[in-house]
Amino acid sequence: MNKVVSRQQLSRGITRLEIQAPRIAEIRQPGQFVIVCLAEDSERIPLTIADSDPQRGNITLVIQNVGHSTQELGNLRVGESLFAVTGPLGHPTELPDQGCALCVGGGVGAAVVHPIAQGLHRRGVKVTSIIGARTREQLIFETELRRFGDLIVCTDDGSHGCTGLVTDPLRTQLAAGPWAVVYAVGPAAMMQAVAELTRPAQIRTIVSLNPVMIDGTGMCGGCRVSVGGVTKFACVDGPEFDGHLVDYHDLLDRLTTYHTFEKSGPGGAKDHCKL
Repeated sequence: MNKVVSRQQLSRGITRLEIQAPRIAEIRQPGQFVIVCLAEDSERIPLTIADSDPQRGNITLVIQNVGHSTQELGNLRVGESLFAVTGPLGHPTELPDQGCALCVGGGVGAAVVHPIAQGLHRRGVKVTSIIGARTREQLIFETELRRFGDLIVCTDDGSHGCTGLVTDPLRTQLAAGPWAVVYAVGPAAMMQAVAELTRPAQIRTIVSLNPVMIDGTGMCGGCRVSVGGVTKFACVDGPEFDGHLVDYHDLLDRLTTYHTFEKSGPGGAKDHCKL
């Protein structure tokens, strides 16, 4: 059993939980994730490890309420426990040892780029982060990302920072280069837009994909994606891939497969997405 030791409501529908998981906290690396089960017969939910504290034996998870199972998970209180937390899973992020890196996070993607920015900073890489959300209330991990370098914030409605999408300040930053690598995490359309902006300059671009994911071992085949014309499995081959090689049309098609069932409650194909 993995006990909840702290809980914070980051915004409406987005919850931050700190969970006891000593072994995972000790060995996790940026880019890796866990699969959690609230109860023995609950759905398996993949979640990126947003942070960890090896001394206390805790990991940080950020849950976005997109359906029945994630709502139950986000409603957990301090002192309650999850039945199982499995991980760390997936390949760690490839991090350079020098130069400058851009981290771009859209929505909950800001929590996913956090450990990447953290890892880059520890290696001595100069980090610039760009995060965006629809409104100021929906922005997350602003304070945390400022610890690792320059931060540019934008909102769709202009309620905080720049007005517009993350791709707007990204254009300016790309021109200011040079950049060793760009990391992008967020909605598939956003990651595609980032990749198209970096493609002409041939700047290495890494995206974190969130297709349907069930078992986390590659056996179910639900998380398959097309990368460079080759079928890959996000749980074991990723979750991060070359953003210039991803077939985003195929990814978007797979991401919308279960939309009509996501909020159907127990028995529906509810929450198969990595957050």
